[in-house]
Amino acid sequence: MALRGIWIILLAASPLGADGGLRPLEALNSELPRWMRFDGEYRARFEDQENMLWRGANSDRYLLNRVRFGMTLRPREWMTFYGQAQDARVFFPRKFTHGPPLQDTLDLRQAWVQLGNEDKFPLQLRVGRQELIFGEERMVGASNWNNIARTFQAVKLTLRAERLGGLKLDTFASTVVAPREGSWDGSLPGDNLHGAYAVFDRLLGQGTVEPYFYWRLSPTAVKDTGSLGLRVTKTFGKRWYASSDTILQRGSLGKQSVAAWATYWRVRRTLSERRWRPTVTGDVNLSSGDRDPSDGRFQTFDVLYPTPHDKYGLADQVGWKNIRHFGGFLEVTPRRNWTLQAKFHTWWLGSARDGLYAPGGSLVLRDSSGLSGRHVGEEIDVQFLWKPAKDTEVSGGVGHMLNGEFLKKMTPGRSYTFYYLSLTRKL
Repeated sequence: MALRGIWIILLAASPLGADGGLRPLEALNSELPRWMRFDGEYRARFEDQENMLWRGANSDRYLLNRVRFGMTLRPREWMTFYGQAQDARVFFPRKFTHGPPLQDTLDLRQAWVQLGNEDKFPLQLRVGRQELIFGEERMVGASNWNNIARTFQAVKLTLRAERLGGLKLDTFASTVVAPREGSWDGSLPGDNLHGAYAVFDRLLGQGTVEPYFYWRLSPTAVKDTGSLGLRVTKTFGKRWYASSDTILQRGSLGKQSVAAWATYWRVRRTLSERRWRPTVTGDVNLSSGDRDPSDGRFQTFDVLYPTPHDKYGLADQVGWKNIRHFGGFLEVTPRRNWTLQAKFHTWWLGSARDGLYAPGGSLVLRDSSGLSGRHVGEEIDVQFLWKPAKDTEVSGGVGHMLNGEFLKKMTPGRSYTFYYLSLTRKL
């Protein structure tokens, strides 16, 4: 089965259509009036997960397949309609089911109307099912690595003010769309995210400053006791020069008060502009955890609706909650369309009495006694990216975890390994 999935991807990545000719939808668009355009994307990804949840004989290999087809109608310069259908499927799984988060057969992914054009008008209003993408997507994003990805039912107003430091301000009210295999996707009643995200391009020198605010209301948040409660949190953050972020959260979870924080710092340097162009990066990601589950205060950071893939490890086993993450990366470009990466990660729990969380925010393991230690482990990643044509991208990689004290005590202790090979092609 593994070879079957890999051969499908390699065959699809063959140089058919890579000679610079028009793609099928490009050819179609060239025959249509300018106010009508079609777009599309095909993605196939083979994944192999060995020793899931750090247990032996708990592995799975499968092929993910995703097709998107969109249509844009622009009857006026200031009016745009957009719709996008998506079909996401999984083939050959043994452990996973044919449903979310891997499968959601043909459904309406986006459907919005936009009034205004931010490139020509100071105000733009977009209403309907849409992506919300802010900053590096650490808090709110489309999570496009996932086979289904994420959209919101939202109203978003965008303001442009070039004289105010190149300001772009997005304000929005939204609710996340929940995938439902076998029926139309719909929103979660009462689960709302509202906020404002500002980007100043020229406020201080050449870098960007991005202050933001998110207000989340969730009726089914999990409390320390494991029961459900109403979460009302306000998140205040400031992203600086795309290399650091400082975040504070305040609010309530049931009868508990919420006081949480997170921060990250990045240092990046290109060692040489000559061939291979070696670049090194250092990352630090810190977030608060709950020090005492019985003190009436909830201190675990909430990641909201992130795009977390490969930010804290290629294997995607550790999230930005109750964590101390340190990473070092080396990237080289041996050829113009080839990129090679090697990465190292290490993680420690912020609070030994809180737990280990997945990248999406769900709890994976917890020892409320705090006796299992704080060292989660390390990870070594190797990854490549190849662009054989302007509209085709092939990537692959391996992420291998080395278990620390916490995982050795809380699980059977088998090392988890993740392999993937992916193809993305514009239609």
